[in-house]
Amino acid sequence: MATSEEKTELVETLKGPRYYNITLNGYGGESAYMTISKEAHDFWNEQSDEHGDSDLVQYMVHDDDDEPDFDEIESVPESAMFLHDKDEDNYKRPWYESHTEFEHSYGVEWGSAYITVTEVDSMDYSANQIEDVIEGENLSDMLSKLEEENNWEIELTEMGCEDEAPEGTDYIAQFYSSEKGTFFDGVIETTGDFDPKKLKVYTTEYLNGEDTVTSIEYNGEDVDNAGGDTNGKGYSAHVWKN
Repeated sequence: MATSEEKTELVETLKGPRYYNITLNGYGGESAYMTISKEAHDFWNEQSDEHGDSDLVQYMVHDDDDEPDFDEIESVPESAMFLHDKDEDNYKRPWYESHTEFEHSYGVEWGSAYITVTEVDSMDYSANQIEDVIEGENLSDMLSKLEEENNWEIELTEMGCEDEAPEGTDYIAQFYSSEKGTFFDGVIETTGDFDPKKLKVYTTEYLNGEDTVTSIEYNGEDVDNAGGDTNGKGYSAHVWKN
């Protein structure tokens, strides 16, 4: 039988504060969408249709100090140099800082996201783990199951959409860095046991049709993402008419 001291300690433990580390792992990446000219679109579209996107990727990942290792072309005509900023002495901007960028995304893809929740002993980055609460469950499946078990009276996801380019954008280029690993890593402070029904996950569908997890709430409060740890799996690039 528990002593009064043990009961008091248990009550204090349940009351809090208690800390839980939430991580999301899976496949996803970083995308940049930018406006380009018709001339740039026509050149790169023809190259990509005939030979794939390798030369377009080479153009976009190298700066002017590097010599791109093109497969099918000798050089890029000036009219197709859409990363070069004429207002800045024709400086070639990185793909992730294009002067014509209108949308940028980063995160884990909704369908491949796996959630892990671990109780820890503080908010610190070096906090000690106490116990695993959720061990690598598919996020979409877990939330759908919880909604179904509660007769759809709770809504644990909100799916937004950013699938339109700004008015006047006729031609678009997209660069995509595919990655695998941890995209979200945040710690919450709360009282009592972690309750997955208090989660709310926000996603955004971007122009490439991919639903990306953009933020997480717990009990109505935004969970700060301290950053992740991913490994690059490859690059791809596309151009199209809007």
